[in-house]
Amino acid sequence: MHIVIMGCGRVGSALAQTLEQQGHTVAVIDQDPTAFRRLGPGFGGRRVTGIGFDQDTLREAGIAEAGAFAAVSSGDNSNIISARVAREMFGVENVAARIYDPRRAEVYQRLGIPTVATVRWTADQMLRRLLPSGAEPLWRDPTGGVQLAEVHASAAWVGHKISKLQEETGVRVAFLTRLGEAILPSSQTVLQEGDLVHVMMRTDEVDKVEASFAKGPEEEGGH
Repeated sequence: MHIVIMGCGRVGSALAQTLEQQGHTVAVIDQDPTAFRRLGPGFGGRRVTGIGFDQDTLREAGIAEAGAFAAVSSGDNSNIISARVAREMFGVENVAARIYDPRRAEVYQRLGIPTVATVRWTADQMLRRLLPSGAEPLWRDPTGGVQLAEVHASAAWVGHKISKLQEETGVRVAFLTRLGEAILPSSQTVLQEGDLVHVMMRTDEVDKVEASFAKGPEEEGGH
């Protein structure tokens, strides 16, 4: 996957190096050309000097072919504006914005932009939003037969009830994380964009569950 990162501070440079080590192509945007020193001589990706929400700068960074965009500059407003441009103007599917003011998180997430607040930032959190496929195990029972995991749900599940998700995938939804808050859903709770879904499932069915979550619900009347 090609990934564009806005901001070459400690977070952006660490993220760029990690993603490149995982085999992705990476472009980093920063207004200050001296910031690229943090990437080190071994970094093989693009270094683009410019403003992260400028469309020409984004094009130079390869936004047209990007599968993910991370806005991790030092400014909340710049991060959210560039994230919206990446998603709305260029159709980038996986977008995440770092914010310093957690009170703004709800506003940003209502715009459909997953946010990572600095106070609880980790590289793993940002990577989970940029590369959301697969299940992330959080707990296993002593026998190893059952596990609690965060599973990435396709956008096709948005608007469907938890009961339908459970029926078609064979899991039990333990809780959702919505706008940074954990909620205990009922069977009638409807999935919203940006929800993180945490489920209990059999360990030997992880692959099947991941496939069902990625595929989306069966068509009405389908088999």
